[in-house]
Amino acid sequence: MASTPSCSPFTRAVVSSMRKLYPEALADKSFDNTGLLLEAPFDPTRRQKNSVLLTIDLTTAVADEAIRRSDSAIVAYHPIIFRGLKSITLDDTQQRSLLRLAQHGISVYSPHTAVDTVPGGMADWLCDVVTGTFKSDQTTQLVVQDCASSLYSAPTYPQAESVPTAASANPSQQIPHTRTTINPSPPASIPEGFESAGSGRLVTFNEPQPLTALVDHIGRGVGLPGGIPIATPQGRPINDIKIRTVGMCPGSGSGVLLRGNEIPDLLFTGEMSHHEALAATEKGSVVISLAHTNSERGYLRAVMQDQLIRQVSQVWQNERKSALQAIQDNAKQGGASSTSSFEEVYQDSSVEVSVSEVDRDPYGIMVWRG
Repeated sequence: MASTPSCSPFTRAVVSSMRKLYPEALADKSFDNTGLLLEAPFDPTRRQKNSVLLTIDLTTAVADEAIRRSDSAIVAYHPIIFRGLKSITLDDTQQRSLLRLAQHGISVYSPHTAVDTVPGGMADWLCDVVTGTFKSDQTTQLVVQDCASSLYSAPTYPQAESVPTAASANPSQQIPHTRTTINPSPPASIPEGFESAGSGRLVTFNEPQPLTALVDHIGRGVGLPGGIPIATPQGRPINDIKIRTVGMCPGSGSGVLLRGNEIPDLLFTGEMSHHEALAATEKGSVVISLAHTNSERGYLRAVMQDQLIRQVSQVWQNERKSALQAIQDNAKQGGASSTSSFEEVYQDSSVEVSVSEVDRDPYGIMVWRG
C-alpha cells in the first residue's frame, strides 16, 4: 500500500513556526486566504535545503529565485491563491509558478492579515518606523538598470538592508508615545498572549512632532525611497505642520484609518485613493502613502526573518531529536528499513531563512535629473 504523500519534515516545522508566530485565527477570513496554500510532495531522494525564502509577492522572478536556491518553502506575505481556482494551467503566470514550485518540491505559506494584526507585527513595525525606533546610517537604494532618458534617472526601489530590529534598536532614540489598536480583533479569535491583536495602530505622541522629522524617520525606516508621496492640507506650509496622532495600516489602509468622523493628524499607509486622500486633507490631516508593498516589505528583514529563524530552529531541533530516536528504536526492534530513507533528512541540523533579493513593488520612481 502506497504511503500518504506529504511535504518535507522541515517544511512542516516552518508551517508550525509561522502558525505560532502569526496565529491563523488572527487573519481576517472575511476576505483573506491564509495558511499553507501549496503543499509540495516531499521526495527524500531529491532533497531541498533546510531553507525558507521570505517575500511580499510571489512573482515569477521570486519563484525562479527559490528554485535556483533549492529552498524547501516560500513564505509569501500576499496570498498567491486568493480566490477559488477552477483550473490550474500553464497559461496563467501565477498558476505556472505554483506548478513549477510543486514540481521542485517547494511549498508556499501565506500569513497576510495575521501579520498585520498580531502584536509586534507589521502595524507595530510601522509604529516603530514613525516614532524613530528604527534608524540606519547605511540604508541603500537599489537601482535596477541604467536609463537612456536625459531628464529622469532609472527607477529606484526601496531596499532597507541595514535597518535594525526592535530588539537591537536603542529605546532612548524613540519619541515618547503611546500606541493603541484601531480595530481590535474579535475576542473569541484571539489566542492567549495576543490580546492587543487587531488591524491598524494609533500612535499618540506625548508632545506634537514636526511632520518633517517624521518624514525623515519614515524614509530611513522603509529604505529611503526616491520620493515620499505626501498629501497636505492646502495653505499649510509643511515646515509648520506638527503631528500629535498617527494612524498606521500596512497595504491599503483607508478602510481602517478613515472610520469615524475624527481621523488622526497623519495617516501612514501604503495605498489610498485620490478621493480618500482629498477628504482627509480637507479635514486638516496629512496622508503619506508609499505604494502598497513599500509599507510592508521592510518588515520581512527588520522583524520576520529573525523571529522565524529562532522559532524554526527550536521546532526543527525538537522534531529531529524525536524522529531520530524513533528511527533508532525501530531499527533495534528489527522494523522495516523504509523509515531509514528519512534518517538523512533528520540528520541535517541546518536552518536558513533569507529575504528575497528580487521581490519589489511594481512601481519604481524615476527621479528628475534637473
